[in-house]
Amino acid sequence: MKYYAEKALSYLDRREVSYADVRVIESRERDITTKNGKMGNAASEESLGIGVRALVNGCWGFASTDNLSPDSLAAVAHRAVEIARASAQAKKADIVLAPELKIVDTWVSPFKIDPFSTSVEQNLSLLLRADAEARAVKGITLVEASLHMRRVRQIFLSTEGSAIDQTRVVTGAGIETFSFQNNDIQKRSYPNSFRGQYQLKGYELLDEIRLVETARRIAEEAVGLHKAEQCPQGKRSVILESSQLGLQIHESIGHPIELDRVLGMEANYAGTSFLTLDKLRNLRYGSEIVNVVADARLEHGPGLGTFAYDDEGVPAQRTDIIKDGQFTGYLSSRETAAAIGENRSNGTMRADGWNRIPLIRMTNISLLPGTWSLDDLIASTDDGILMETNRSWSIDDRRYHFQFGCELGWEIKNGKKVRMLKNPSYSGITTEFWNSCDAICDQNHWTLWGTPNCGKGQPSQTMGTGHGAAPARFRNVTVGIAYA
Repeated sequence: MKYYAEKALSYLDRREVSYADVRVIESRERDITTKNGKMGNAASEESLGIGVRALVNGCWGFASTDNLSPDSLAAVAHRAVEIARASAQAKKADIVLAPELKIVDTWVSPFKIDPFSTSVEQNLSLLLRADAEARAVKGITLVEASLHMRRVRQIFLSTEGSAIDQTRVVTGAGIETFSFQNNDIQKRSYPNSFRGQYQLKGYELLDEIRLVETARRIAEEAVGLHKAEQCPQGKRSVILESSQLGLQIHESIGHPIELDRVLGMEANYAGTSFLTLDKLRNLRYGSEIVNVVADARLEHGPGLGTFAYDDEGVPAQRTDIIKDGQFTGYLSSRETAAAIGENRSNGTMRADGWNRIPLIRMTNISLLPGTWSLDDLIASTDDGILMETNRSWSIDDRRYHFQFGCELGWEIKNGKKVRMLKNPSYSGITTEFWNSCDAICDQNHWTLWGTPNCGKGQPSQTMGTGHGAAPARFRNVTVGIAYA
């Protein structure tokens, strides 16, 4: 693989190209799904290709190919230069890159069990056992389970001398149960909605999430929701369990801090951001207990936003996004760092394959844990609703006004959970919502959730991000019914 990268770089004219980098990516994936006791899908995919990014006359050019013959490598290098030349005809200003160290390194994400050492039959057996547990519950209409594994090796070379060999292994799994009664559909998912939990781990994740052991309880909740009352409407204290809070972080903090959105460089997919540059270090984003970081380092946890180096060869870093409630940082690149007065990228450029140009993407955007136990948090709530597991979401293109629907709610009265509620929803304005946070649970309740399906860019790119969260309470929130 390194040979192909070196060959592509050799075809660039260094007198014309002020900077270039090459990524050769080899990936392998396996997807297994089941549906009501039968195999739904079993698919595998392998890919190998190269992407060349060149800076010429102050503009980027990018080209890619999966044909790694010498003639093709020469052609793709020349095409990247031609595109940069053409782009320069319409430029407003030259692109200037923040400096970065020359890095030569090899890194492999840690795992205990190589997921590809397991057989399809073994994978299918596990999912079918979980499926059978869920379907044993009377009233269950549909059960779907899924397993995903991916290994990606990337060789990164740059004209600055960096040579990075990086391999990441990801595993994900989950189960969804549905109950249809009297024209009403209720759903419960585990460990999270949107196909479950994904982490930078091996097959050991399946032992940790205990899919088979939990399937029956989840199915019982789906059936039980039919007898539950609708969520009451009005102002309430809301406790969000950690997976729902993870999505709240993703939509109302993660996306608006992407600096390319802020600068108007990426607005085609899901809009821009209310976090204009004048708000940096001048906006109270949340209450004093709200602390959010962007952390791609392995020390933060095995998140989908964890890596050793981004796709510009910048080392993984931790950046304070919200510190004691104050807005303190964006996600930046070598190109955009200067716009916020920084002399270095904080390492968030990523692409979802060899045929996509890197974009600013979320790493692990996490709410740091507080001091509460969940039992004490509930006990100190007089009138509230605990909401679990996302079912729907909506947020405007500036990431300011939002509404989320959840699969299940628990009404809290005088410090006790008194009844199950169906179709709960809550809505608000981003900064008002985070300023209403008055309690966050401790590290024992903190989970680093994986979001495998974050979309951005044109042509579209799908990226995995991580979001660490513990259950937290928000006061005086508008709640209501998501589904009549």
